[in-house]
Amino acid sequence: MKVDILLGLQWGDEGKGKVVDVLTPRYDVVARFQGGPNAGHTLEFEGQKYVLRSIPSGIFQGDKVNIIGNGVVLDPALFKAEAEALEASGHNLKERLHISKKAHLILPTHRILDAAYEAAKGDAKVGTTGKGIGPTYTDKVSRNGVRVGDILHDFDKKYAAAKARHEQILKGLNYEYDLTELEKAWLEGIDYLKQFKFVDSEHEINGLLSDGKSVLCEGAQGTMLDVDFGSYPFVTSSNTICAGACTGLGIAPNKIGEVYGIFKAYCTRVGAGPFPTELFDKTGDQICTLGHEFGSVTGRKRRCGWIDLVALKYAIMVDGVTKLIMMKSDVLDTFETIKACVAYKVNGEEIDYFPFDIEGVEPVYVELPGWQTDMTKMQSEDEFPEEFNAYLSFLEEQLGVPVKIVSVGPDRGQTIERYTEE
Repeated sequence: MKVDILLGLQWGDEGKGKVVDVLTPRYDVVARFQGGPNAGHTLEFEGQKYVLRSIPSGIFQGDKVNIIGNGVVLDPALFKAEAEALEASGHNLKERLHISKKAHLILPTHRILDAAYEAAKGDAKVGTTGKGIGPTYTDKVSRNGVRVGDILHDFDKKYAAAKARHEQILKGLNYEYDLTELEKAWLEGIDYLKQFKFVDSEHEINGLLSDGKSVLCEGAQGTMLDVDFGSYPFVTSSNTICAGACTGLGIAPNKIGEVYGIFKAYCTRVGAGPFPTELFDKTGDQICTLGHEFGSVTGRKRRCGWIDLVALKYAIMVDGVTKLIMMKSDVLDTFETIKACVAYKVNGEEIDYFPFDIEGVEPVYVELPGWQTDMTKMQSEDEFPEEFNAYLSFLEEQLGVPVKIVSVGPDRGQTIERYTEE
């Protein structure tokens, strides 16, 4: 068996949680391979809305195994709050959620360091969520991290050493802080974590594949936030691309099957960083309002703009996407004209590729007629208006990959599969 991978192709917030939930019935296992509680996956069904930060989005499908992989960074306090909220709503996590021993722990001092580093940058802030993600990955790379498996092996000594090292850094930054409440909640989270099954996830996943089980790998954030291939330095601290599933779960490249790439019918971004198609007018405000574009974790208003096909083609290339999934099509239902960026202008020269630096590039647009039809009640592609089908055909021609699934609303049921020819 091979694993299928699902990931975002833009700057995050593409709607990955909903799609994982929709696709999960076809799989035996859902495994999260990178990121941390800075990523919120929102799911809506049966009149309820859920936001998952660290727990895989397959958790709502009863008999599935859900794995938090080694590439994830985990905050025990936030995990405890998230898990208890899910259990209170009737979802039994302890029987079907497994946590990699090699996943790194976000310490209370990591969160303090995150805030201190951002404050020190002044106007050059990256716009982190303040969840301690960057400092945790920094410790991982510098071989100073504390991992989930350490909870079972000389934990107090390892935690004390990491804490002391962080406090020395904070002293040098002259940053004032109070660790009391953060640490109390964190230690309670550590005790709570002990109720779950800690696994060598690389052995577990490869064993499941050998047994013929099907696995869906769930990414967080989006390709354009990848630490190597995104709009650096305004990126996250992990590899959000397809290859991140190999390092974040311990699977070989030849085990990869389908790669599902998710994108919105327009584009959004949270926090600082270049955004070529960003709109600063009433159209941008309208997209934000209609799309409810506010961060599921931070609540921050998202910056909105037209779809960027230059960046999308780049993402498809580095990810090896085999099937596309378009989200929030309904947000554009009322627009008379829709624009799509097909090239950039750099110093007066038009280019059709994603360059080293996108700061200050000028988007080159084509205009397409809007469908001006309420699509939220549609059940099949046979109901799609002619203009919407033309938009899909245009995207497929530009991107070279079929759009197999279209979302026409936030609910699980507002998802339409297309039976296009490969």
